[in-house]
Amino acid sequence: MSTIAERLRKLGIALPAAPDPVANYVGRVQAGSLLFVSGQLPLKDGELVCTGQAGGAVSVETARDAARRCAINCIAQAAAHLNGELERVARVVKLTGFVNAAPGFADHPAIINGASDLMVAVFGDAGRHARAAVGVSSLPLDATVELEAVFEIRQ
Repeated sequence: MSTIAERLRKLGIALPAAPDPVANYVGRVQAGSLLFVSGQLPLKDGELVCTGQAGGAVSVETARDAARRCAINCIAQAAAHLNGELERVARVVKLTGFVNAAPGFADHPAIINGASDLMVAVFGDAGRHARAAVGVSSLPLDATVELEAVFEIRQ
């Protein structure tokens, strides 16, 4: 059985530093065994990799890649909280994905699959989670996708 670090390496993912919040909040909070990760945007090297509305100027495939980037940033927040000890993640409990969607767009689940598929690829069966995929009229900084996560942590 491979470790989470090995899975990340096989996927070609080097976790970035946990992104700093863009307003007056913290990136993550642990309550009991649950780690709540604040909404993560599709940031890479401090820059948004995808802006605009899905179903408008942004394709489903591009938005799905943005959701994957958001998931990488959620994992980076967990890694920062756990001092790199991702093996302490017992499971991914829930993802909530928000899609900046053009009027009439209804394929939000296909976009958030980019995040869900990554969680399963990284955490195996422990990556299977409850989820919501919600369409919204706008997101901070005109991001195409925002993702929040809840992880269960082993003590």
